[in-house]
Amino acid sequence: MKVNLLNLHEHTGIMSHGRGSHPTTTSHPPHKPLTKENRSLFFLLLSSLCLFTPFGSLRHLRYDSRMTKSAESFDIVQALRLVDTAVADYPKAGLFELQQEGYDTVFEQLIACMISIRTKDEVMLPVSRQLFAHARTPAEMVALTPAQIDQHIEKCAFHSRKAEQIHTIAQRAVDEFDNALPCDRDILLSLPGVGPKCANLVLGIVCDQPRIGVDIHVHRITNRWGYVNTNTAEQTLAVLEKKLPRAYWVEINRLLVPFGKFICTGRKPKCATCVLRDPCPKVGVSEKERK
Repeated sequence: MKVNLLNLHEHTGIMSHGRGSHPTTTSHPPHKPLTKENRSLFFLLLSSLCLFTPFGSLRHLRYDSRMTKSAESFDIVQALRLVDTAVADYPKAGLFELQQEGYDTVFEQLIACMISIRTKDEVMLPVSRQLFAHARTPAEMVALTPAQIDQHIEKCAFHSRKAEQIHTIAQRAVDEFDNALPCDRDILLSLPGVGPKCANLVLGIVCDQPRIGVDIHVHRITNRWGYVNTNTAEQTLAVLEKKLPRAYWVEINRLLVPFGKFICTGRKPKCATCVLRDPCPKVGVSEKERK
């Protein structure tokens, strides 16, 4: 809704003057007295102006409009192709690295993803390898006690809780699924400690299902690109499932994890040397951070 303060008198009979100024004699016809009805309309229009103008500033409104227009024209496919080239020499996203090393069952990928929660890949990878050196199947994992599992993963965050959950998952896999977790999202989400991110990543990487794994990097970067406008990873997932081409549902995590760790970082992103420095609208990035 666009409201011009200079024209409010046309609707309300009130003339607006600058701060500190006084009414002057003009050729305009005399204004009508301020009636109760006109007063209500005036405050309604004024409230609308404040509602649609952040902090009451038209300058900020124009800036946001430019950003929105730029974000809407952002080519996600071309961006991901450029990112693919940009991250070629950087370490791969953790779960994709483990898959390449042969840890490619649903159980192994799920356990590694659980270990990665609130834990960097630089810690998750050696911790997962150490655990898998002792147990790679559910039956082998059940043979360990939760305390023994905890000893192997103690360098990751929340290791004690994760050790209990890993043991419980292994037991269910043995008892209910013949020692192998199935490619079933509902079943994976029913397991303790497993959320949409891990379930989707495992199903995408191992089971070739079109699933989007939204972690902190995917959430931050797609918002920075203006491709989504969300506050949580769950909201980002819902929007991406509606607009991201399916061919990139699994790929987006593989690409944006290293891109977010080494280039489009949370703090001090390398905008000046980024392959997307021109098309990227850099939503939420200050002018100082862009240099």
